[in-house]
Amino acid sequence: MLSEILCRQRSFPAKRWVSIGLRCFHLVGICGLAGGYLFGLPESKWFIYLLITLGSGFLMILKEVYTDGIWLLQLRGQAIFFKLLLLGIGVVFLPEPDIRIFLVVVFISGVVAHAPGKLRYYSIWHGQVLTREMLTNPESEVKDCGES
Repeated sequence: MLSEILCRQRSFPAKRWVSIGLRCFHLVGICGLAGGYLFGLPESKWFIYLLITLGSGFLMILKEVYTDGIWLLQLRGQAIFFKLLLLGIGVVFLPEPDIRIFLVVVFISGVVAHAPGKLRYYSIWHGQVLTREMLTNPESEVKDCGES
């Protein structure tokens, strides 16, 4: 089952626009949560933003896994699960939201989203850059922006 997910690459109509829409909703949710973290707002003021963040984030994960399961093995996918782990630790072990955890998660998001492909496509499990092209042609390389 796992190998079938990882070996299959799929698309669907308007995939790019779905991604853009989900990211926009996710950013709105994160902004609302930031207000709760930064200004100590009561839960009633930020809870809807938590739902928006969780819903859009879950849908983005589903989209990535559906379109190309190799995402689970790359740092860009692994970072998502690490961020969820950090947030989960904060929820379970801390009495109230901790701004430090929130900021670390935002920092990880910014770095991974804008990092060169050689970092985003790196697989901790394989100890090297891992792309679909590299699975089929081991001689291929990931070129970062500005490289020829």
